Amino acid sequence: MALGLVTQHLARLGTLSATSDHASVVSINIFVALLCGCIVIGHLLEESRWINESITALVIGVCTGAVILLTTKGKSSHIFVFSEDLFFIYLLPPIIFNAGFQVKKKQFFRNFMTIMLFGAIGTLISFFTISLGAVALFRKMDIGSLDIGDFLAIGAIFSATDSVCTLQILNQDETPLLYSLVFGEGVVNDATSVVLFNAIQNFDLVHIDAIIILKFLANFGYLFLTSTLLGAFGGLLSAYIIKKLYIGRHSTDREVALMMLMAYLTYMLAELLDLSGILTVFFCGIVMSHYTWHNVTEGSRITTKHAFATLSFIAETFLFLYVGMDALDIEKWRFVSSSPGKSVQISLILLGLVLVGRAAFVFPLSFLSNLTKKSPDDRIVLKQQVTIWWAGLMRGAVSIALAYNQFARSGHTQLRGNAIMITSTISVVLFSTVVFGLMTKPLLSFLLPHNAKHFSSMSSDPSTPKSLLLPLMENGQASEDEIGEHVARPSNLRLLLTKPTHTVHHHWRKFDNAFMRPVFGGRGFVPFVPGSSSAQSLHGWS
Repeated sequence: MALGLVTQHLARLGTLSATSDHASVVSINIFVALLCGCIVIGHLLEESRWINESITALVIGVCTGAVILLTTKGKSSHIFVFSEDLFFIYLLPPIIFNAGFQVKKKQFFRNFMTIMLFGAIGTLISFFTISLGAVALFRKMDIGSLDIGDFLAIGAIFSATDSVCTLQILNQDETPLLYSLVFGEGVVNDATSVVLFNAIQNFDLVHIDAIIILKFLANFGYLFLTSTLLGAFGGLLSAYIIKKLYIGRHSTDREVALMMLMAYLTYMLAELLDLSGILTVFFCGIVMSHYTWHNVTEGSRITTKHAFATLSFIAETFLFLYVGMDALDIEKWRFVSSSPGKSVQISLILLGLVLVGRAAFVFPLSFLSNLTKKSPDDRIVLKQQVTIWWAGLMRGAVSIALAYNQFARSGHTQLRGNAIMITSTISVVLFSTVVFGLMTKPLLSFLLPHNAKHFSSMSSDPSTPKSLLLPLMENGQASEDEIGEHVARPSNLRLLLTKPTHTVHHHWRKFDNAFMRPVFGGRGFVPFVPGSSSAQSLHGWS
């Protein structure tokens, strides 16, 4: 009889396991089908710059969440529970790495100091502005027990702009200067926000004094610098290995696999050492595109470029699709159903703090940056400042992940205050991404009408390769008088070649050509191809 009971119990466990496995398979099928739907609909909307792929995925996610909510009779709105590990370990690395891998390094490093000014110092200003505003306003409202650590976490959460959305706002070929500033600041901003968030967790914030603040800032600087150096080291190591071993002579698959694995290894090593994985993998991507990518065979170059972009695209779509579904999660909204007006009020306050925190550093730091620019063409004019301010108003997956990390346990809220903060974060993310995203095209058309029209017509002309557009622009941005005068550009180009500007990029090029490329390869390095006519000379050149 005992044996029969045991057999019956094992059979029940087997049935439950089979049911659980079947449910997982169904969930995966539904989610993959939704991803395919996002890709198809995004393709159909490609002609319209009003709706980008982030908005498309969010809308599909919200609609799917509503359907699931109805079919489950209000029990759930999503297929699986959000996990911070899923986001930070599997989805975020390919997005950030591809951002660094695909960046136009000349524009990025030409504006490096301005990007770091906005991305690091600007994020600190936004962090303190939002944190102080949250302390002043939320303590007067009955939203649960939030301590000083929670208020500072709110500052870090809402200081994180959405680097995914900002990349879709501007075209890299149409407005290279603005694109490089918005893109670079967006990625550095994400890294800075995560570093700030992690630093908050490591300090005793009950008794804050000047020493604690100095230690906090010193720890922030240490994490920022060491994370950058670790990423650069990982990229250089991969370049050196591939250059010396000529892995592609036996298998191009090994080249591609080594690049992917070493990029991911730097990210995980940074997380293991409690550094910023975002910053590490971003600079690893930049270094790999500058050295490693040129050391592999032609086939591997094509493969890696498209593979990294594809992985990044799928991860981005996955994130926004889930955020849209999670926006209707009944468990979190049940806590705020008794006071929906207060939830709306908190969301509006957070949105206002985001606007103010963004303006608090964009315009003052732009003024300081312009003081260091000798040429008027290098300065950030008011319309460009407004564009930069607007581009960073959207909040996305990083804010969602940090909010879950701070205010939830295993994806589920337990306290009223935590539930309010998560629902408010989701509301701000949805509103800023959809509303601000839809308003971006008309705003840019108003602020940069002549610029946008001109470059759109050039980029759409098959007889004008995009690679020929950027060299015609001095410092990456043409003035309005120069836009219509293409005949005068060669003289400016000759002037630039005969009398180069002594920027960070100029000095780096000299150092790179003299010391780095002979060791780590890069542009101009031709990988060994057995059987080729130049194989012998390539052996000697290496």
